[in-house]
This record gives sequence, C-alpha cells and structure tokens, in this order.
Amino acid sequence: MTTTIVLLILLSYLVGSIPTGYLVAKHVMNIDIREHGSGNPGAANVYRIVGKWAGVTTFLIDAIKGYVPVLLARIFCPDIFAIAVVCGVVAILGHMWTIYLKFRGGKGVATSAGVFFALAPIPTALAFATFVVLVAIWGRISIGSIAACVVLPTVSWFMNYPMAEKIMATAVGLLVIYKHIPNIKRLLAQKELKFEDGAKKRKEDHENK
Repeated sequence: MTTTIVLLILLSYLVGSIPTGYLVAKHVMNIDIREHGSGNPGAANVYRIVGKWAGVTTFLIDAIKGYVPVLLARIFCPDIFAIAVVCGVVAILGHMWTIYLKFRGGKGVATSAGVFFALAPIPTALAFATFVVLVAIWGRISIGSIAACVVLPTVSWFMNYPMAEKIMATAVGLLVIYKHIPNIKRLLAQKELKFEDGAKKRKEDHENK
C-alpha cells in the first residue's frame, strides 16, 4: 500500500506538471508562450496570444490533469480519502511549479477545477458558474478566477464534505489568489487585459501583415 501511495503522489506531480499551454503554443505558433503577453503559460494567456481554441484546449487538458490523479487515487485507495486530497494538491502544485519548465508554471485555476470536480462537484459547479458570469460581466478572466476561489471553499464549508476537503479547498483557494497578485495589482491600476483583448490583437496583427 505504501508503494502505491508513493507512486500515486509522484504520478500526480508529473501529470500536473505537464506544461499544456507551453506545448500548445509551440505546436500551433512555434512560440514560447512565456515570452508573450503576461508571460504565464496558462489557458488565459494562450487564448489571448494563440487563439480561442488553443485556449479552450489548454483549459480542458489542464483540468483533466487535475481530475485524473484524484480519480486514480479514489480507484487504488478507495478507503483513504486523504490520499485523493493529497494527490489533488500535488497535481495543482505541479501545474504551478512544473519541473518541465524550471518550476515556472500557471496559476492553477483549470487544474484546481479538475481536482475539485472529482472531489466536490456541486461547489465546483457553483464556482464555475460564478467564473462564467463575472467574466461575461467584467470581461476579465482574473476577476472570475479570484471570485471562484472564494465561492468554492465557502460553499464547501456549508456542505457535508470531509474536513480534509474543506481545508484543502480553502488552502488551494488562497494559493490561487496568491498567484493572482500580479493580476490584482494590474486591476487596481486599471491595466488588466480584458478577455477579448487577445482577439483584437490577433485581428490587428493579421491586418498588418
């Protein structure tokens, strides 16, 4: 059992570390996404720089990176819920600090969504709905992401989930918000990019060719 747990945790980190945004940008445009836009190899920056479907693909794969480790932990260690929690946390940390890109990763929003969809689907659905509504209203992904990180743990605490999951939701929410500090600073300075800014920039670049 100990060997299984160690392998699950190691696998969770390696899967979570897969630099989806970097690989997608390389494949589609042959660029290092870290040298463009915000410099973040996450779905939002890929959307702005590479395109809509590249961004959506990055988000979905990053979410799967979080979902699969938790699913495997539930399959191989069904009686120890804490293992699923640990594997989820490790997958998120792998995304944020990926070994494949010298520990420079994304902010963890999509991977966290995948993890919590496996652990707590109802709070995750409400958090995602909050994300969608606020992005639609304000046009800024960071606002939706930060709000979702507040909604998820808040709802979790009011539902009948294990204490380990509630603590995890709170800790991960705070960690993701911490990773958004540069975005918060840009929001306060009114310099944060809007969701559609990437599409405008790509259109301008196309017209200038």
